[in-house]
Amino acid sequence: MSGARSFLFLLGSTRPGGNTELLAREAAGRLPAGTAQRWLRLAEHPLPDFEDRRHGGEPPAPEGAEAMLLAATLAATDLVIASPLYWYSVSTPTKRLLDHWSGWLRLPGVSFRAEMARRTLWGVTAHAHREPEVAAPLIGTLHHSAAYFGMRFGGVLLGSGSRPGDVLADEGAMARAETFFATEPAVARFPYVEDLLARAS
Repeated sequence: MSGARSFLFLLGSTRPGGNTELLAREAAGRLPAGTAQRWLRLAEHPLPDFEDRRHGGEPPAPEGAEAMLLAATLAATDLVIASPLYWYSVSTPTKRLLDHWSGWLRLPGVSFRAEMARRTLWGVTAHAHREPEVAAPLIGTLHHSAAYFGMRFGGVLLGSGSRPGDVLADEGAMARAETFFATEPAVARFPYVEDLLARAS
């Protein structure tokens, strides 16, 4: 990845200062000096429930929080979805944002899918289990979203913690945070595409 980078951190927790946010800030603190960062707490910019208008004409132009989030998304090179693990997937504010991505695909003059293909998606989550396997549905949601858009996917930084601050005692998570954003992510592909490519090689 070359050129100036701009990170948009999208915080999906319903409480400030939770373990997921702490883990994300640990990783962000290792970014090169001068790297642009913007942090948005989705609960402070609530979106309405998404209304599917695919077969009902053009969607209305975004307003308010939706317009701000769309502009912030398009202004960033790297999108970091920091969502706690809620019932083994992303939080409600996070899922609502992803649903609105569907509507943005049909906005005239935006070319949202092509724009997203130029960006990198990362994930950060904290969970109360010791076993990282429980986060598989959340990881799948983010990976497959990146694959749909043709985005690079940097993976999901996992940490363990229940009470606020617990994740700071997760030595493995703290070590992974040090180099998380230093990787060179590949373009995400759906598993069936990977299988087809493997058979063709």
